[in-house]
Amino acid sequence: MSARHEGQGQGRVRARLAAIERALDVIGTTLDEQTVCAELAQFLCPSLCEAAAVDLLPEDVATDRPHAHGPPTRTCARGRHDLLDAGADAAAQSVAALDEGHAIRTVTTLTGGRPVTHLHVPLLAHGRAYGVLLAARPGEGFTDDETATLHYAARLAAVLIGHARAHASVRSTALNLQRALLSEPGRPHPNLEVATRYLPSGNSTLVGGDWFETVRLHYGRTLLVVGDVMGHGLDAAVDMNAYRSALRYIASADLPPHRVLRQLDETVATNAGRRPATCLLVRVDPARRVAAFASAGHLPPVLFGADNAAEVVPVPVGPPLGTGLGGYELITRTMAPSQTLLLFTDGLVERRGEDIDVSLARLSGRWLRPGAGVEELLDTVVDRCDAQHAEDDVAVLAARIRRRPRPEAQESVTPPPPDTT
Repeated sequence: MSARHEGQGQGRVRARLAAIERALDVIGTTLDEQTVCAELAQFLCPSLCEAAAVDLLPEDVATDRPHAHGPPTRTCARGRHDLLDAGADAAAQSVAALDEGHAIRTVTTLTGGRPVTHLHVPLLAHGRAYGVLLAARPGEGFTDDETATLHYAARLAAVLIGHARAHASVRSTALNLQRALLSEPGRPHPNLEVATRYLPSGNSTLVGGDWFETVRLHYGRTLLVVGDVMGHGLDAAVDMNAYRSALRYIASADLPPHRVLRQLDETVATNAGRRPATCLLVRVDPARRVAAFASAGHLPPVLFGADNAAEVVPVPVGPPLGTGLGGYELITRTMAPSQTLLLFTDGLVERRGEDIDVSLARLSGRWLRPGAGVEELLDTVVDRCDAQHAEDDVAVLAARIRRRPRPEAQESVTPPPPDTT
């Protein structure tokens, strides 16, 4: 082999390696199959062809019979659409490439006698067909090096699409499981209006350990709950469900909130693998118009008055649940039907680099529209705190004693026994 031919061969190898490196750099920047397809077309057009398109098969297509589902669906296209549309049998050629498992080259003559070359390359990886890459250019063909680059880019995209679909499937399973764990709260007594919101953080695709709950008690009372298991993701959600189940069982004994927290703390502390959690309990007694509060390391609630002015309720803060330290205090205060309680997890107000007192002050003051109901209140709070863009998950619960239409329509309610410690 002459030195000139050897130099040409080395130059072709370097050019092909450079193309491979560029493909690795620009295709697959995210685990999203639509983005992968767009990046594949952008990589090829216009450097290797004047038009490129990617057609994908549905996820449920059998790998051994992709043709049974008809032609794949056009996902993206780039470059000259007249070149892609040239030839009436383009769809049939894509199906044939999938059916036969190898690339198919066709030449079509445009009006005026100008030829266009189509190369249909199946997207194959790990024994599965994901779709077809269609590359088109004027003229009668692609060089061997260009064809090799097209094949490599198609293979790379197929692998990445497979990863993207696997990731989407796992994420969907995790989300469905966590949504099942974060079931709707129990029904409060009819004498209480309740509204709730749950917003996963924008930086997370998974539900975490935030939760809310309502537990019916005797004598027309309702226990309101918000909690937050430390950490994120599926493990936190599983622990959250354990806390929630234990709390429902303990609360059914109709103990005052601070004793519910004490027993819950003792129960969780015996399991070393359980994550600590914060929790706020409020037992609302509409007949007496009294609310009793107890906190395990949780942020205090906010009470909206008759004039819609909001104030933070100074609830004594005990240790988080799971420490086994106990020491929870009970406070009570009156609560009229004109007042609304707001319970929330820290994702609603905490912001990076901001003092928590400044964060809580965002909810204080007179800013709520007069006459707003509990649903409107929550919508306003979510907007005011920009909870849609919070850095952590957000769970919020609002509750208000329901006004009775006429005094004579009131039900006879047996007064509850006094709390005991």
